[in-house]
Amino acid sequence: MPDTPAQVYAIQGRTERDYSDCQAALAHVPARMTTLSNVGGEDDLIARARDADALVVTFAPITRAVMSALEGLKTVVRTGVGYDVIDVPAATELGVIVVNIPDIWIREVANHALALLLAWNRKILTLDRQVHAGVWSGTVPGERTGALHGETVGIVGLGNIGSAFARRVAALETTVIACDPYVEPAHFAALGVERVSLEALAERSDYVSVHTLLNAETHHLIGEKFFRRMKPTAILINTARGPVVDEQALARALREKRLAGAALDVWEQEPVAADNPLLAMDNVIATPHAAYFSTAAVAQVPRRCGEEIARVLTGQRPLNVVNPEVYAPGAVRRAR
Repeated sequence: MPDTPAQVYAIQGRTERDYSDCQAALAHVPARMTTLSNVGGEDDLIARARDADALVVTFAPITRAVMSALEGLKTVVRTGVGYDVIDVPAATELGVIVVNIPDIWIREVANHALALLLAWNRKILTLDRQVHAGVWSGTVPGERTGALHGETVGIVGLGNIGSAFARRVAALETTVIACDPYVEPAHFAALGVERVSLEALAERSDYVSVHTLLNAETHHLIGEKFFRRMKPTAILINTARGPVVDEQALARALREKRLAGAALDVWEQEPVAADNPLLAMDNVIATPHAAYFSTAAVAQVPRRCGEEIARVLTGQRPLNVVNPEVYAPGAVRRAR
């Protein structure tokens, strides 16, 4: 290992994070960690992290141009589950190891999705506003209030978070169905979840909860065709990634009363634009990409990122490699 410390750059997101635990996890490497705030784009990032051995990223796009310019870059670590901000095929071609932290807020996102389902079903926001305004109706407003027990919940994506959500919603005595072509039938069986096609899921579900990664295959996966198959009494919940859902198609379906409502934590554009038509609809619950958040979970992020970077820089394999092809025999891999 070279005597000079490795250079690690943590690119701050919308909220500044304390990365001192990341530095502590790198102390034995040795490595020097620097945080970068207000990064203005590719050129700015390249200029400020020219000597990077590793990057920690939340929202900043890590493109082919960035990774090509940072010639010493060995690894990019995403602070959460999704890694759509990283050009993974380019990273693989260039020999850069992409790492995510897929287990850090499984429970938080599953809990948030369940909270959105319950808030919509029980009309919690509307009832709260009514009581504050002095209205005491004694009933849940709306044309129809589902009983939950005996109804069907459809899950799009049965990975870690989708599975955690399935376990939670099953406790409400619902029928749980899911679509995920990349999950083995045995996992569906272990959860007691019926495996169905995306079309069947849309047609049968009273509640649809989206838990799939964002990639070229899933971009606008939930769009016009899906909404036309949904029950007019059904709702859509999205705590995955905004662009998985075609928001224009969703807005049309809601206006035309082809489905009853939506509860969204993630948006095609973030922060969501003030003139987004979904925000003007009373049957849409909106939260600000906050499903992941708990004080305990967020506190783990810097240390977990530092531990993964330390593994890469000391010649070990990280626990969570997004592009395992870089470890294939004969593959190019940038090594310290």
